[in-house]
Amino acid sequence: MKKRIGLFFIVQRSLRQHALSTLITTLSIALGTGLVIAVIAIRAQSVSAFTGGPIGFDAVLGARGSPLQLVLNTVFHLETSPGNIPWTMYQAVKNDPRVELAIPYALGDNYYGFRIVGTATELFTEFEYRKGVRFRTQADGRFFDPNRQEAVVGSYAAQKLGLTAGDRFNPYHGLVFDESMRHDEEYIVVGVLEPTNSPSDRVIWIPIEGIYRLDGHVLRGSGEEYVAQPGQEIPDAHKEVSAVMLKFRNPQIGFMMDAMINKQGKVATLAWPIGAVMAGLFDKIGWINQILALVSYLVVLVAAGSILASIYNSINERRREFAILRSLGARRKTVFTVIVLEAASIAALGVIIGFIVYGAIFTSASAIVRAQTGIVLDLLKFHPVFLVAPVCVILLGMAAGVVPAFKAYQTDVSTNLAPIS
Repeated sequence: MKKRIGLFFIVQRSLRQHALSTLITTLSIALGTGLVIAVIAIRAQSVSAFTGGPIGFDAVLGARGSPLQLVLNTVFHLETSPGNIPWTMYQAVKNDPRVELAIPYALGDNYYGFRIVGTATELFTEFEYRKGVRFRTQADGRFFDPNRQEAVVGSYAAQKLGLTAGDRFNPYHGLVFDESMRHDEEYIVVGVLEPTNSPSDRVIWIPIEGIYRLDGHVLRGSGEEYVAQPGQEIPDAHKEVSAVMLKFRNPQIGFMMDAMINKQGKVATLAWPIGAVMAGLFDKIGWINQILALVSYLVVLVAAGSILASIYNSINERRREFAILRSLGARRKTVFTVIVLEAASIAALGVIIGFIVYGAIFTSASAIVRAQTGIVLDLLKFHPVFLVAPVCVILLGMAAGVVPAFKAYQTDVSTNLAPIS
């Protein structure tokens, strides 16, 4: 026990004597460790959120085009719409006995950059974004009346825009905010949704009829241009939707509808299953994560090299110290152990600070992801990298200490105890 205490005392004394080089090396280790943990943890949570998060729908039916674009536009409210499909197609799929739920979306407007989506009240009364969990409004709120100019605002959008129940706003045409594209129609906020930690938190929901009647909007569901007139009912033949969000009665239905719409049809696209469509995106951009991971690994290796260089360069000035230890009965193995333990201590300190670096990187990245997608990443969600990375870094640090330890191991007692002239 006393021997172990003595070893740690020697290591502590050495770290204090070489405080500057120890600090620089420790920070290098911390940066590398933090980068490795952050890159791996952020990627894992992002993939999980985009491929299996609280989506609630099985598929998206939209205009002929890219399934990925369709999913990004309707589920994550990113990208532009690939086009519209006739209202009659929505009615057909809604009345299909194999379909449990079909909810129409109509897009094309925004309010200070936050998307306005026209939809049906079934989104709030029948849809479950998580099993057994539906949208709920915060206190004193309700869902919009489909026959009035009312709106329900996602929690994140309401927070950023400062909107609360009773506030009024005017939509802007297009998905990108432009002050000159302001609509004359005014909407009143009747409810703010409780947080869902999903893309829905960034959306302003209004009745789909409201989208059709906004000034400047033209309907082409029948193939001819039609402009809605105040006080007149819009014939179904002229209506169109950007997409239809689908929930199937059983998973096998997806295979049949995929074959019917994607492989045999030429009018529309069925993005199914949504998780697989998004997984394809991560497969395409996986090289970005690989590059980031490679950079973080290289930082760790460079930091390990700095441990080696720092301790190795201090060996010459410590030869007399090691010789004294040897003359007092310390074995060569003890001297070797001291150096390896010193290298491991530097790596361990770097790992501890590395978790602070990880927290800073993750918090910044999480804020960006939430602002752009509405998805919330969890800083404290466990990932095996929290254990694997520290162990690997400490072992790497110990390995880096082997070369200088071997040099200290070879210290000659008689030569280095000679009087200094």
